Amino acid sequence: MASSGEEPRSGSPGWAGTGTEPAPTADAAQLDTAEDFEVLEEEEEEEEEDLSELPPLEDVGRPPALLRGDAQPSERGGGDAAEDPQEWLDVLGSGLLKKKTLVPGQGVDTRPRKGQDVTIRLKATLEDGSVVEENPALTFTLGDCDVLQALDLCVQLLEMGETALIVSDAKYCYGAQGRSPDVPPNAALTLEVELLAARDAPDLELLSGKEKVELANRKRERGNFFYQQADYVLAINSYDIALKVIGSSSKVDFSPDEEAELLDVKVKCLNNLAASQLKLDHYEAALKSCNLVLEHQPGNIKALFRKGKVLAQQGEYREAIPILKAALKLEPSNK
Repeated sequence: MASSGEEPRSGSPGWAGTGTEPAPTADAAQLDTAEDFEVLEEEEEEEEEDLSELPPLEDVGRPPALLRGDAQPSERGGGDAAEDPQEWLDVLGSGLLKKKTLVPGQGVDTRPRKGQDVTIRLKATLEDGSVVEENPALTFTLGDCDVLQALDLCVQLLEMGETALIVSDAKYCYGAQGRSPDVPPNAALTLEVELLAARDAPDLELLSGKEKVELANRKRERGNFFYQQADYVLAINSYDIALKVIGSSSKVDFSPDEEAELLDVKVKCLNNLAASQLKLDHYEAALKSCNLVLEHQPGNIKALFRKGKVLAQQGEYREAIPILKAALKLEPSNK
């Protein structure tokens, strides 16, 4: 189970999902109690709705690093030829993400695989040399979008024991928003990375109830971060991973409390998934997610609201009206 070997330095968000609360964004104002996101999009030419009375985000820490896009390393990056330590590798072929070996590793056969838990030493600096992140033992699941995309793309190209310098455009770091207070908007980063360890991810069947809850919550919170950044495709990816963790078979007996916690996380993920699907106009998928919530919790107001919204968007007003009325009856003061 992926976990950071050391807490990130105080005052900055962790690169794998730990830290303090972020500065609010326009989408963050629509976040609903961490388990859910209100998707009250304004209609064309209408004023933005007042969401001030919505519940605040309750249990999401400072968002982790921003990942954007669906970029993949170039074939050159995954080749078998050893890199010249003095030469830069153009990872994506665009010049926006480059890697140079400083200390050679133990051979290409020792490169980590997607799905493994990797541990790296990390130092990140701005172009002026200011250090914005240092972590002697950061652990994350490779390929799960748990960290900066620059790391997710480049660490799979490292050999065990290799130290490399990565120069990344803001697109694969913190993007146009930056990270307050230390990473400005559109800031390129230089990352010094050493690959310390790689191991297969833990067998989900052998996780305790507590471990499964923690892992699923970590993936869910990653999805929450992407939702706040309006990266709804990546948010859906993270929620799907969390749901796969929760739904995996187990050889371990869980206590009633642990079963209840897993169900609670499942409902939160499904509600968040529906919110993200609605943002992408994936109405049938959102309807399915809402129905799964309502199977467990028939009175879940967020699922009722979204189901009514989906049906209304599809022109099924006769079905939508009683569902929305049921939600209104449950919380008449909810705008």
